[in-house]
Amino acid sequence: MGSLTDIGVSAGLNILSAVGFLLAFAVLRIQPINDRVYFPKWYLKGTRSSPRQLGNVFLKFVNADFSTYIRFLNWMPAALKMPEPELIEHAGLDSAVYVRIYLLGLKIFVPIALLAFAVLVPVNWTSGTLENEKGLSYDQIDKLSISNLGKGSKRFWAHIAMSYVFTFWTFFVLYHEYKVVTTMRLRFLANQNRRPDQYTVLVRNVPPDPDESVSEHVEHFFAVNHRDHYLSHQTGLWGLWGQRVDAIEYYQKEIEDLCKQEDEERQKVVNDPNYIMPAAFVSFKTQWGAAVCAQTQQTSNPTVWLTEWAPEPRDVFWANLAIPFVELSVRRLIVAVAFFFLTFFFMIPIAIVQSLANLDDIVKVLPFLKPIIERNSLKSVIQGFLPGIILKIFLILLPTILMAMSKIEGHTSLSGLDRKTATKYYIFLFVNVFLGSVITGTAFQQLDNFIHQSANKIPEVVGESIPMKAAFFMTYIMVDGWSGIAAEVLRLKALVIFHIKNAFLIINVYTQHYESGAQFWPDVHMRLIIALIVSQILLLGLLSTQEAEKSTVALLPLPVLSIWFHYVCKGRFEPAFVKFPLQARPKN
Repeated sequence: MGSLTDIGVSAGLNILSAVGFLLAFAVLRIQPINDRVYFPKWYLKGTRSSPRQLGNVFLKFVNADFSTYIRFLNWMPAALKMPEPELIEHAGLDSAVYVRIYLLGLKIFVPIALLAFAVLVPVNWTSGTLENEKGLSYDQIDKLSISNLGKGSKRFWAHIAMSYVFTFWTFFVLYHEYKVVTTMRLRFLANQNRRPDQYTVLVRNVPPDPDESVSEHVEHFFAVNHRDHYLSHQTGLWGLWGQRVDAIEYYQKEIEDLCKQEDEERQKVVNDPNYIMPAAFVSFKTQWGAAVCAQTQQTSNPTVWLTEWAPEPRDVFWANLAIPFVELSVRRLIVAVAFFFLTFFFMIPIAIVQSLANLDDIVKVLPFLKPIIERNSLKSVIQGFLPGIILKIFLILLPTILMAMSKIEGHTSLSGLDRKTATKYYIFLFVNVFLGSVITGTAFQQLDNFIHQSANKIPEVVGESIPMKAAFFMTYIMVDGWSGIAAEVLRLKALVIFHIKNAFLIINVYTQHYESGAQFWPDVHMRLIIALIVSQILLLGLLSTQEAEKSTVALLPLPVLSIWFHYVCKGRFEPAFVKFPLQARPKN
């Protein structure tokens, strides 16, 4: 394990980086030339005008008002004090719940950290096992960990007791947060204005009919099978054109020119088979009718007339609407295989990173580097800061690759693509950053031992290896959580691209592409439960190597309780995120 000096150097460098990024952001955001980089939403809403329109040439680029530099940190308290309802109104429920994920982490881990330092650190520190082992090389930080407890020690009971405390505290916080987010979602849906997607179903894999066009085929199918609720007065492909209803006839004179343009575009589409796809958006008179259609199988053949709730218009990923059922299955199989190999071969850069965290192995293989590596200042930087930052660099392109895989899988909404990409990213981080960092070493020495172990020994091997990698995980969390978030606030990539591309034109900036109503929250909850269960299993594996059989048995109920808790929350709250609750339909 790394030394306290290594961790201290890493903490210092990351704190300096975070402070540097935040100060740079605070200064750059008040410069007129950067206004569109840091305030794009206000421009799109029309509530902000460019400060570069006034003043001389110099003032168009640089803020010469020195009083603003005195108040340049005012954005921090303003951001922290923004009420949640105002945040939802400004950025949507998805953004508000995204912020709650960070707060959830603080609610769970701050009390756990304080309790661990108050109880577990003294228990480990005062054991003295490492000091009594002759010829054993260790650092002061090892004395803080469970590695300092001897085999069969009764002090393991303290870890078991705290494991129960940590688990039940996590249960309490997760249940409360799930309940709050569910209430927020239902209130958000109820307070929204009526939207077309709340009454609309996406139909895919419409079977071909030699006598009818796709639009006519869809019209006849739903007029027969959903005659009481199908919105039959909206005719034509996807309800975008066709016979006019009374409300539109009332304004017919005013939109006569628009109708002519519409007819011209319709003829282009109808006459070109490349524009026709076997998919449709079908609207219903009531949300009840749409719910019945979206959640039922339409025919005896489950591969055609596939129905699901329609995404909101901004959320539709049009390129994937017409993928045949068989091709969809083949695509997902190919992506699953590709994801497996991507995950497996990424073990190579992980091994390189871990070799930097274990300099003793490098010295053994390359002894001529010993004089350089053993310089205290350089060694602390290499072991304490470099592994985390290199791993972060390796992961930069990963979200883009995983998003491309999700698109190939054929998901029909942008929110669905984001959720599937996040799932892949979570699995990837768990396998590579967590397990990979534990089981790999220089030249895959630990991986070779891991492969040759029997399956029932895997928790023991991983559990025994984790204390050795504690320093790496601490430094990686510092890089990702401190420097990484501060760098994201700076928007360095957008800043550079903006000025390189064209500093004098309005650019396309990020806006909220869709609103899913916090539909991703069940995934967040499940991943936290998985992390909790993994920690319990690994503690079981570690204790099983320490001749603490009685202690090990006492931990067995925890994974079972965690799984039970997950299914309780799943049954209690998840339906509100998967199905559209009719009770929450808009009142206006």
